[in-house]
Amino acid sequence: MAAIDMIRPLNASGFSIARIFGAIASWNDARVTRKALSKLSARELDDIGLNPGDIDQIAARTYR
Repeated sequence: MAAIDMIRPLNASGFSIARIFGAIASWNDARVTRKALSKLSARELDDIGLNPGDIDQIAARTYR
């Protein structure tokens, strides 16, 4: 009978399912952030201390 190793979550290639789902969730958070900020006007962005050129940088930080 073979035992299942529950302590070591990585498979042979070094990736785990949880890590993959985490990356997908982070990517989706960045996408949602970028979409929400893109809907704001320049004045609304200025009210929160941003300009339209900052949107991609903000979303990239969310992704990392």
